[in-house]
Amino acid sequence: MSREPSDESDDLTPEQSEADLEQQTAADTNEELASAILDEPQVDVTQLYLNEIGLAPLLTAEEEVALARRTVQGDFEARQTMIERNLRLVVNIAKHYSNRGLTLLDLVEEGNLGLIHALEKFDPERGFRFSTYATWWIRQNIERAIMNQSRTIRLPVHIIKELNIYLRAKRHLETHGITDASADDIAALTGHAVEDVRRIMQLNERVASLDAPLDVDPTLSLGEAIADDNAHLPDEMLQLEEIEHHVHEWLTQLNDKQRWVIERRFGLNNCEACTLEDLALELQVTRERVRQIQMESLRVLRQLLRRRGVSKDELF
Repeated sequence: MSREPSDESDDLTPEQSEADLEQQTAADTNEELASAILDEPQVDVTQLYLNEIGLAPLLTAEEEVALARRTVQGDFEARQTMIERNLRLVVNIAKHYSNRGLTLLDLVEEGNLGLIHALEKFDPERGFRFSTYATWWIRQNIERAIMNQSRTIRLPVHIIKELNIYLRAKRHLETHGITDASADDIAALTGHAVEDVRRIMQLNERVASLDAPLDVDPTLSLGEAIADDNAHLPDEMLQLEEIEHHVHEWLTQLNDKQRWVIERRFGLNNCEACTLEDLALELQVTRERVRQIQMESLRVLRQLLRRRGVSKDELF
């Protein structure tokens, strides 16, 4: 039996029909938006970075020397160009350290820091390519990051490498029947001095909680029993305050730039101690110029202290 078409739609007012149409349109729009969001491909941040740095052409030997010389003279734009044009070198090196506990972007970030450090030390007049010089610093930074990320207490890279040699030797001995291998056993296997093995093995830290109770008095924690090396006796505090007062007074004898360099270089007046390279970047001058300002300032301060009869022994 055929069904007669419903006449319900004929009973709707124009206002009701328009409202239904708006609701349907809104629903369709929301559905399309949701579909677009779900269907949108995930952004690969690593690939975006690789694509971006791949746009910059590599430097020729002549361009590299010219930019490096300008960088030594304090040219910030040349410094940025040298960094940007060598980012692909960092990526190529970082790829060799994949699957070592850090993502590729983390490895690249550490390598970029090594690249910047290499540029600060590079001398274009020595005659070799910057990429050759920078490779060592890039690898050094990446290896340090890999080794440090798994340790609570950070050690120098060369110490960690030596420690790993001894730990592997210890595991080798223990798998061959020597339980609890001693420093003498490890030294005999590796050919290193017993004193060196013992000293390095002691750095294989065992982390303890500061909240752990003491064996001698469980009511006290380990943290409460550790002396504060930064604490000063009252008479020491007075002496330090007096020295700070005099230092502030002496610094007023310098001009603004000299005072700023001394305060930033030595961490005075709540400033963080900075390197010559850091100050050179902020002042947009060469590292040598900052060193000259520092030496001029210290000479003025020495003359001032000499005139007032103040010796180094009285300060320290």
